[in-house]
Amino acid sequence: MYNKALDVWQIHTSTGKEVWEIALEKDIENTGLGREELLEKLRKTLQVMRESAYKGLDEAVYSLSGITGGNGKRLNDYKNEAVSGTVMSRAMAMALSVAEVNASMGRIVAAPTAGASGILPAVLFTMQEQYNYSDEELLKALITAGVIGQIIAQNASISGAEGGCQAECGSAAAMGAAAICYLKGYDLHVSFAASAFAIKNVLGLVCDPICGLVEYPCNLRNANGVVNAIVSADLAMAGVPCLIPLDETIDAMRRVGGSLPEALRETALGGVAATPAAKSIEAAWRNSSESTCETKCGGACH
Repeated sequence: MYNKALDVWQIHTSTGKEVWEIALEKDIENTGLGREELLEKLRKTLQVMRESAYKGLDEAVYSLSGITGGNGKRLNDYKNEAVSGTVMSRAMAMALSVAEVNASMGRIVAAPTAGASGILPAVLFTMQEQYNYSDEELLKALITAGVIGQIIAQNASISGAEGGCQAECGSAAAMGAAAICYLKGYDLHVSFAASAFAIKNVLGLVCDPICGLVEYPCNLRNANGVVNAIVSADLAMAGVPCLIPLDETIDAMRRVGGSLPEALRETALGGVAATPAAKSIEAAWRNSSESTCETKCGGACH
């Protein structure tokens, strides 16, 4: 039914249907499931997002590795002092919370990936807190965001191993930006502009997780990603011109991702993952892991 943003725009203008309606009809056709059945699945998805976004705000959640944790609560506690303001810092805290739940082997929604899972939930629940949107309105925004993610996946990549963190946190920010514009009642071309801005803002962002774990600097980039989504939406809603349309921006994203060296695509061989500090953390983590293994199984698992 659609592959590019332009295809979605043409369907929207010819039928008058909103993006979420177009996507829902496509899912009904592809899955054979009914409208209410699909929406009920999304309600469960939204609830998982909510639980992970709020879990780390009032309690410190730590990763299994022990490398990261507790930052969602730290930022939430700090929000009233934040130079960025309470709304932005609350959103960042939610994004960190989801990232920490993920690293602690908790239940999250990959949106579009586990490494970028904090951005879209933080956008949705920040908007709900600020504007009292209902869950049903959030579902429509979630579907709208999903269309952006699908277009990116089909024409570029949502994989850090393939396209760097621009493909993960960049895609998630683009999805979140579109969701904001939808909730605020702006036309589709504004949502597309916001998504394009979000990608442009992080074009070329590398994927360099220390120890090869989806923790650091991934969690920081989730916090940055929700800020990117909000800022990009505001730019678009303010009428800032989008000189390079979304489809062409996504094409550029694909080319940039393909140009990144292997060391900067989730291999932990470059970027901050290759710094002396990161190597020291990795050595300590590996020693700790081996020590735990020896205690549990006497080394039989090696």
